[in-house]
Amino acid sequence: RVRRVFAVDPNPAPPRIAYQGEPGANSHIACEQARPSYAPLACATFEDTFAAVSDSTAELAMIPIENSTAGRVADIHALLPASGLHIVGEHFLPIHFGLLGVEGARIEGLRSVRSHIHALSQCRNIIRELGLRTIVSGDTAGSAREVAEAGDPTQGSLAPALAAKIYGLEVLATDVEDEPHNATRFIVLAREERRPPPGPHVVTSFVFRVRNLPAALYKALGGFATNAVNMTKLESYMVGGAFTATQFYAEVDGHPDDPGLARALEELAFFSRELLVLGVYPASPFRVESDRFS
Repeated sequence: RVRRVFAVDPNPAPPRIAYQGEPGANSHIACEQARPSYAPLACATFEDTFAAVSDSTAELAMIPIENSTAGRVADIHALLPASGLHIVGEHFLPIHFGLLGVEGARIEGLRSVRSHIHALSQCRNIIRELGLRTIVSGDTAGSAREVAEAGDPTQGSLAPALAAKIYGLEVLATDVEDEPHNATRFIVLAREERRPPPGPHVVTSFVFRVRNLPAALYKALGGFATNAVNMTKLESYMVGGAFTATQFYAEVDGHPDDPGLARALEELAFFSRELLVLGVYPASPFRVESDRFS
């Protein structure tokens, strides 16, 4: 009788979490904070990040969905419903930007600054104060790399301090964001649902489209009020280029197995053309603490 013995890899590769941007971007930092046992995987675009999870290149994706200063990340609301992925978690990252330059650069010598469009909008004060010309880059860390490659002391980058370390830049000024409470909310995506059991700190995210009838939205949302369900977010956006085809993204406190939320979703489905639950996941401790003191 032959006994078969299989070798076990003593150092298996860690699971991967995909993010949009280059090493040193805020999304990279969010991955390391929220999922430290996962290996971050940089992707060029949001589409590539979603695809990395869909085709099993990565187990998870870390996606920014909104910022407390700049608002929502518009692309995500269009990409998420069609991705087939599920929201399984959230992470809030306080955002701090440094003004970076090449070695020997001086802040008064800067003439232009590069960064992601959202970063530029979060640092308007220093840009205006220094009279800098803005240049949009694909992401914050990418702007740092571009400045390092250019070697031009008149060019600056708005990026996290980690990017300065990675690309060999000097930090000319720290914490240059306009608002001290500046934070970005990320969602964590997976191929399969990972619903927690019902409990006090659960979030349910979904999208829906109501029929194009008078008071349709009022009727569709009435069930949340009558069942005492707290709706924390409701945003509308166009789909398919049609002004009448409005889709809504919503978030509520609670689990679909909670009787009140179950009744509210049933009523919403009755008045809607489409209803898709995107994820049921634990609320971040950051959210819980913020709610407690609000």
